[in-house]
Amino acid sequence: MTKRLKTVRFIRHGQSEFNAAFERSRPADPMIFDPRLTARGRAQAGALADPAHWAGVELIVTSPLTRAIETTLLAFAGHRAPIRVEALHRERMEHSGDVGRGRSILRKEFASLDFAEFPEIWWKHDAARPAGLAVESEAELLERVAAFRAWLAARPERDIAVVGHGTFLNRLTGHVFANCEVLNSADF
Repeated sequence: MTKRLKTVRFIRHGQSEFNAAFERSRPADPMIFDPRLTARGRAQAGALADPAHWAGVELIVTSPLTRAIETTLLAFAGHRAPIRVEALHRERMEHSGDVGRGRSILRKEFASLDFAEFPEIWWKHDAARPAGLAVESEAELLERVAAFRAWLAARPERDIAVVGHGTFLNRLTGHVFANCEVLNSADF
């Protein structure tokens, strides 16, 4: 008997307010924390909302950063698969846009999603420097990538959609993602 490979559909979030501002201000950080999608980003995510495209998806996994959650809710509107919020594949912490919002705030805004397993602060931070950005090293990022890969491999579902972020998804797949680009992988 041949083992069926797991299909994982990787999706980068739609254009965020940070993405749009950073294009204009680069290399300066525009200091937009946990940004939302722009109108363009909402249109990109909405364009993915084709039930036929997602037929077979048994689990949707989203990063807890707002732009990923908004992309997930738009792209999978009406889809019946459960949505799981997972912090392992949050973006690499290197800019203001990679700082999240506390669990209590997310629970209020996205009441249909489960944040019960999250600590209040789930992103990389430095308690000694609460106003500063705690940059995540490449080694730390690759450690999370390996942990997320193992987490995905251990899941019982055979068809999973993952909504995440450019740098993290690049380290996971080797692919450079555009906003709302989908990469299907059948070799997971």
